[in-house]
Order: sequence, then C-alpha cells, then structure tokens
Amino acid sequence: MNYHILTLFPEMVLEGLNTSIIGRAAQKGIIRIDAVNIRDYSRDKHRHVDDAPYGGGAGMVMQPGPVCDCYEDLCVKLGRRPRVLYMTPQGKVFNQSIAKELAREEDLVFLCGHYEGIDERALSRIVTDYLSVGDYVLTGGELPAMVMIDCISRLVPGVLNNDESAEIESFYDNLLEYPQYTRPEVYEGMRVPEVLLSGHHKNIEAWRRQESIKRTLERRPDLLAGANLTKKEQAYLEELRRSIRQQECSGPDT
Repeated sequence: MNYHILTLFPEMVLEGLNTSIIGRAAQKGIIRIDAVNIRDYSRDKHRHVDDAPYGGGAGMVMQPGPVCDCYEDLCVKLGRRPRVLYMTPQGKVFNQSIAKELAREEDLVFLCGHYEGIDERALSRIVTDYLSVGDYVLTGGELPAMVMIDCISRLVPGVLNNDESAEIESFYDNLLEYPQYTRPEVYEGMRVPEVLLSGHHKNIEAWRRQESIKRTLERRPDLLAGANLTKKEQAYLEELRRSIRQQECSGPDT
C-alpha cells in the first residue's frame, strides 16, 4: 500500500505516521508514506497557494493551480491516476467498512485542505471520494488523513504482528470488542473474570462473544442491526433487552 498525502504541512503528517506500528510497517516496506508539499507547486515567487474568495467572505481559499499541478505531477511519476480522497466535513463519514474497501487499493492519495477549503474547480477535477471523520470542523485535513491511514494500514497484511487482531477488534461483525485483562489477577479489589483463567478456550470464546454483544447494546446499539448473530446469540440479546426494559419500568429504588 502506497499513501500519497498532498498537504501544506508534510512534516506534521510524517512525524505523526512514522511512529509505532505504522512507522515500523513503513520501515519494513509493507506500506509507503509520501507527503508532497502543495506549496512546491505555487507559481508565485512568494510561494502563495491561497487567495481571497470571490464574492467575499472570511478567510482564504486554496487556489486550484498548485493543487492540480501537484496531483498531475504525481500521476506522471506513478504512470496512473490513483484514487483521491478529500478530507472534508461535507464527506461521507469514514468507518471500518470503508477502510476495508480502501485497503484493497495499491495507491491512495489524501488531499488535505486548509484555510476555508480548496477551489471547487480543483476538487471537481481530481477528487474521487469525499470523506469525513465526523460532524465537526478542524483546521485542516492532515489529522483526518492520519486517522484514516492508521485505520487502513491495520488491514494491510503484515502490518500487525498478529493479523487476526485486525479482525477480532471493535466493529468486527458489527460488534464492539470484548473487555481485555492482563496481570495482576486482582487490582484494587477487582478480579479478572474467572473464565479467562480457566484455560477452556471454547468457554472463553463464548464469554467474549457475549460480552461483545452486551457492550454493543450498552454503547452502540445502532450497530446491532447489522450484526451477524446465531439464534442462541439473538436469544441472549433479547434477554439483555428484556432485562433493561424491566429495570427501566421498575425505576430507581426508593
């Protein structure tokens, strides 16, 4: 997987991504992270890349020329026109399903806007996907790009030491991950669940699955509509729901 980040702040994304698991994967050549400075493609002697918006308004808008020239130069180097993801709160909210689909690409271009955004003519010319990390506004697209690259990279074979961990985590099968524990067995009077100490792998797997269902119901019930549950698991879910309804009907103790 090759990531090409078009940005005004290449140091920001490179320093953030070339650490920990993602950084080690880059060092091994499993993924490649390239940050291209859009300012290098300015046609202005002062390297300006922005100007006031037509029609008035606050802030500045990134000009189409440097953005398009930056992308076109990359296309010449690659010999193809890769997919371009534009980081914007107006885009589709990024999720694990989108990450899995993007992880199948050979090259991904992340276009990071700044100021009040990018001239619409550049976007209409080169952008293939509009993506958001949530319904809020940031100062630029660099942080969202880093979040998405981290998420996508975990799905690239060889990035994680244990490839199974990319699957058996939050949002796998539309369920949140089960609680995790490590030593000591007792901390501040709180014990590790006995089943995890039993060494009985089938019971442990069943416990973890039930805890995933329970946690999803408590924290992200919206995900359950797409969860792939067995009849036994569906019955367990309905039992949890009945218990919650009974508690709500009984009200607080007086």
